[in-house]
Amino acid sequence: MTAQIIDGKEIAAQMRVEIAKEVEEIKKKFHVTPTLVVILVGSDAASEVYVRNKEKAAHSVGMNSIQFKMAGDISEAELLTKIIELNEDKKIHGILVQLPLPKHIDAQKIIRTIDYRKDVDGFNIINVGKLSVGDISGDDKAIIPCTPLGCMHLLKSVKGKNLAGLKTLVIGSSNIVGRPLARLLMLESCTVTIANRSTRDLKAECLQADVIISATGAVNLVKEDMVKKGAVIIDVGINRIATSDGKMKLVGDVDFENVKKVASAITPVPGGVGPMTIAYLLKNTLESCLKLIN
Repeated sequence: MTAQIIDGKEIAAQMRVEIAKEVEEIKKKFHVTPTLVVILVGSDAASEVYVRNKEKAAHSVGMNSIQFKMAGDISEAELLTKIIELNEDKKIHGILVQLPLPKHIDAQKIIRTIDYRKDVDGFNIINVGKLSVGDISGDDKAIIPCTPLGCMHLLKSVKGKNLAGLKTLVIGSSNIVGRPLARLLMLESCTVTIANRSTRDLKAECLQADVIISATGAVNLVKEDMVKKGAVIIDVGINRIATSDGKMKLVGDVDFENVKKVASAITPVPGGVGPMTIAYLLKNTLESCLKLIN
């Protein structure tokens, strides 16, 4: 068996085509351009790359993207003032603060200050609460974090829309991926187990799973002998490792080359979950715009 490679890059490209059409319709109907603001504090190299990619993606579908680059020593009060200003600006439909923030700034306080209707990351406590109680439809539904949405889309691309009854293992329990993803799987009537790198006998947990989604940032955490034949693997991990020639490359949490021999489908890194995260950021911005102008 050789696993189907789940092409997140291609699926995300299809999504962007549809989003671009919707953006154009909004411009014609409401004379409004969906606008995303990204705030970057300090000069973290990886964060700067992520922000540039988000800005490029927004422009590619006809959205406005505005970047505010703040000094690393900006005070918490100054950053909060900027967010409140953006909350009140009717021309802004999505606000994203790139994490991590400098240690002197309380990230949770910053996230809670963002208007939950403009919180395109889905991290505000109101959106978290709405997701926790299953409020994911209707006019004032939860904004759901982008990476979990991308994972669900990729999973459904190979398993179909009905996921009921699947035994799913989520490795990693962060507020950004693991916890919201587990809730989404529960809402699809999956049987959900949450594990982490410290889970006792992680191999045994993996071998019971129809679906393994790993989001830990641990290279080769999931190996071939931990995966039952025919399982679906969604690899959220992003790790930079040195190659034999001294260059750096991106890998996930899963031993891709060996696990693909036993899995039925697997996402690559890069080219799997990453592009879907960006696509759903655009989708969330679009939906926030529609909410705010209706």
